Amino acid sequence: MRCRHCQCELSLPMVDLGIMPPSNAYLTGAEQFANEKAYPLKVWVCQHCWLVQTEDFTKADELFTADYAYFSSTSASWLAHARQFADSSIQQLALDSNSFVVEIASNDGYLLQNYLAQAIPCLGIEPTQATAEAARKLGIEVVSEFFTTELSEKLCQQYRQADLIIANNVLAHVPDINDFAKGIKKLLAAEGQVSIEFPHLLNLLRLHQFDTIYHEHYSYLSLYSVQNVFSAAGLRIINVEKLLTHGGSLRVWLSHTDSHYQVDSSVALVLEEEEKAGLQTAQPYINFQKHVRRIADELKAFVSQCKSENKTLLAYGAAAKGNTLLNFAGITVADIPVVYDAAPSKQGKFMPGSHIPIKNPQLLLAEKPDYILILPWNITSEITTQLQNMAVRGVRFVVAVPELRIL
Repeated sequence: MRCRHCQCELSLPMVDLGIMPPSNAYLTGAEQFANEKAYPLKVWVCQHCWLVQTEDFTKADELFTADYAYFSSTSASWLAHARQFADSSIQQLALDSNSFVVEIASNDGYLLQNYLAQAIPCLGIEPTQATAEAARKLGIEVVSEFFTTELSEKLCQQYRQADLIIANNVLAHVPDINDFAKGIKKLLAAEGQVSIEFPHLLNLLRLHQFDTIYHEHYSYLSLYSVQNVFSAAGLRIINVEKLLTHGGSLRVWLSHTDSHYQVDSSVALVLEEEEKAGLQTAQPYINFQKHVRRIADELKAFVSQCKSENKTLLAYGAAAKGNTLLNFAGITVADIPVVYDAAPSKQGKFMPGSHIPIKNPQLLLAEKPDYILILPWNITSEITTQLQNMAVRGVRFVVAVPELRIL
């Protein structure tokens, strides 16, 4: 395989998670178990541009289907994060009724609703039908297509260039990252800005966050690799913010290379941090597999201990990252009989691979398990707050990444 950005041959493997189903391919019934699709999940590192990427086995339209089950608005903390960003961007860029905001991968309108509320013209781009319909019900105009350079050209003709383009947690999901960057360049107004958020590769490596690896994530991004991709498209990074979201993310601000904006010192600081961590050397990647194996073994040992002691173990949060964890560790419905999740789009379905049924959290009130495994560890505090009544009853919470901890 050749690198998706620079076309150099890939020779440095980072991790092999075996064969597993796409992490958001929730099953609607037991009759689907036998014919469940699964693909190899391997990650390689380009030693030329240092873009970390999955091996090509799946196509985007096989992963982002009409009944795509991830709805951003399910998480209260994510809604608050979106609202805060919208308010600050409106002030920072002096956005008003004459401005135009475009969000790529706008999901269910979790973010654009904040611009709409302040009468700022906006447009969502969202290929998954169920989430796009949810946004339209909020009054948000949505184009239901994958974002490409070709679509960008159509949008420029049909609407106009954007003063602000937002792309939260979508850059990793893009198979053709170069085309995506060129499309953003084309759609951006001369003095407009782009805001892109993505989980930071540095945290994935340091905290062994292997469960954030799944087929939908084609790339695992450092600031260095993102700078390479966008500078080739004629955009430059002018500012970087560190975020706590998704286990540690970066928010990168970009403009046209020839814009009047000055480059903030934060860019050099984060690049220096990555260099000191060795992200442009083979060292951080070659030992990653053994950390993954350790985490999986710790979870399996804990499950076995629960069984031997007749302790009840349930799970909370049917997150995509949870599916990577469970499937790599070989955990099935025989080990964890149920997972509870607040998203109606997932309730009544089954986890891919493990076939654990997903139920409404209201049903958890009637249970008194000994332990609840929190699969979306990045929102542990939000979940433990929601489940305070369980803690009062003596239930213990467990997370498995970066190591097994009983809270």
